Amino acid sequence: MRIDIITVLPELLKSPFEASILKRAIDAGLVEIHFHNLRDYTSDNYKSIDDTQFGGGAGMVMMVEPIHKCIEKLKSQRNYDDVIYMTPDGETLNQGMANHISIKENIIILCGHYKGVDQRVRDYLITREISIGDFVLSGGELAAAVLCDAVIRLIPGVLGNETSALTDSFQDNLLAPPIYTKPRDYNGWKVPELLFSGNLPKIEEWREAQAYERTKVRRPDLLED
Repeated sequence: MRIDIITVLPELLKSPFEASILKRAIDAGLVEIHFHNLRDYTSDNYKSIDDTQFGGGAGMVMMVEPIHKCIEKLKSQRNYDDVIYMTPDGETLNQGMANHISIKENIIILCGHYKGVDQRVRDYLITREISIGDFVLSGGELAAAVLCDAVIRLIPGVLGNETSALTDSFQDNLLAPPIYTKPRDYNGWKVPELLFSGNLPKIEEWREAQAYERTKVRRPDLLED
């Protein structure tokens, strides 16, 4: 998978990809991450990427021209499955969406800033708009990093145990069940005896029941789906 990220703050985005699972995925050649500074596609001496709103109003707006130039240059080099815009009013990111994006070959992610982008960017250049929640950040870079992390970990070969991602919360519209490790008894807090029984069908049945009960209490909206 190749991910091209368009941003005005590439330095803010680089650190998440220089450690942990994301770095291992890049080093293994399973994913390519490329950052594109939007100011490199401006046409004035000030490298302006924003201006005031037509019709008045508070807040600056990212201009269509540098975004269009950047996207068109990238598209001239390869085909892209999606051009994604990170925005608070987009479709809320969930596990199913991450699964779907993880099988793409090439995607572009545009990070918004200020009041947002000129509407023509959204009308003519963007194929998908994604939000990471009902709140506003100072820019789309952190949201883009969240999306990349959620997607990249699902690419085959990225996780040491490929079945691990399949048992994560939300994969089957249920939250994950309780999990335990050593010691068996700590401070009088004991691990359920069933987990030491060796009866794998019974253990899986217990886990499924626990996942259902936890979902019913914490996220009943998931069961409505």
